[in-house]
Amino acid sequence: MSRAKDISGLEFIALNAMLMALVALAINMILPAFSHMTGHFNLPDPNRIGLAVALLYIGLAFGQILFGAWSDSIGRKLSLNIGLLIFLGGALLSYFSSSFWGFIAGQVIQGVGLGAPRVVTVAIVRDRYEGAMMARTMSFIMVIFALVPTVSPYLGQGVIRLAGWRALFVLFGVGALTMLIWLNTRLVETHPTDARTPLSFQRLVFNFGTVLRNGPAMLYAGALGVVSGAFIAYLNMSQQLFEVQHGLGSRYPLFFALMSLSLALASFLNGRLVVRLGVERLATIGVVVMCSSSVVMAAATLAMGRKESLTELSLYLAIMLFCFGLLVSNLNALAMRSLGAVAGTGASVVGAVTTFVSVPLAILIGSFYSGSSVPLVLAFAGFSAISFCLVKLADRL
Repeated sequence: MSRAKDISGLEFIALNAMLMALVALAINMILPAFSHMTGHFNLPDPNRIGLAVALLYIGLAFGQILFGAWSDSIGRKLSLNIGLLIFLGGALLSYFSSSFWGFIAGQVIQGVGLGAPRVVTVAIVRDRYEGAMMARTMSFIMVIFALVPTVSPYLGQGVIRLAGWRALFVLFGVGALTMLIWLNTRLVETHPTDARTPLSFQRLVFNFGTVLRNGPAMLYAGALGVVSGAFIAYLNMSQQLFEVQHGLGSRYPLFFALMSLSLALASFLNGRLVVRLGVERLATIGVVVMCSSSVVMAAATLAMGRKESLTELSLYLAIMLFCFGLLVSNLNALAMRSLGAVAGTGASVVGAVTTFVSVPLAILIGSFYSGSSVPLVLAFAGFSAISFCLVKLADRL
């Protein structure tokens, strides 16, 4: 198997991290613009703008299925090129749209295009590593990926103030073009021609069937999808929680950034600890701490009969994002552990299952928001408990 020897290990990590970071940029940079978009499109319900994120995730799920399978047949780099160009087209549509639903269509198209960097990067890493070493590499990639949300709301807020919210999509286009240049000038194809599967409907069905019949992989993907539902609900509700409920106003990006730092810290520590402690143990620690902390938070909030303080909410969310940082790398590695022969299709199915499980759950939780964090806390508690059960069941297979 060929290796990407043209770039160093650090550049390999940085390239894949920045490809994945496009997903975070496309989501987190528009969060400070929600109030502007709500007014611009004259939306009667401020919760409706949350569809911009939720439906981008739906497009992302379909994109992962498409590009993950394609990458097993046409190669990783060509799949990434096509996906980045589709993302660029979606950004342009969102920029030029005069109607809310035209804007949403652009978001969905962006999501489809982002399916390529989201899933093909995982396949690229799996081409080179497996098990604990894959989890270690993914953890370091996730450090950069997790740091993006710490600066992207500030960047988004600055762009909005200088040039308006539509300029965000110009920046997305510049980012896509930059990644196209970096990808095509520095990365050697990691999935050589002699290892590819024929591009045919029968082969695609066979590969998808192989992955879907892998019980442990699907259970781990489901476990990640369930806890991701609470995480996406947090993203959708964060602007209302911090900016409105706790009256932070323009300081909202600061608190959002501080919360995101805990996710980056978890990814960094996971990269240092996973080889020593093991993927399964760290995943179990993540769901147990997430569930127990949420139960305590919910009980305390309901018992006091009052809204939590900003300090209490910030500490709680920092713990949740730390646990989520442990779970993303480790549950992905566990799901991909036995899928090396069909890494592209495997990554696409794992990513799609995760998204199709998480997005409806996030939308459901968001519909219960009425000025209180309790629905979000209960979601983290319940979903992490379900995830724990799925992980334990997968470990036994």
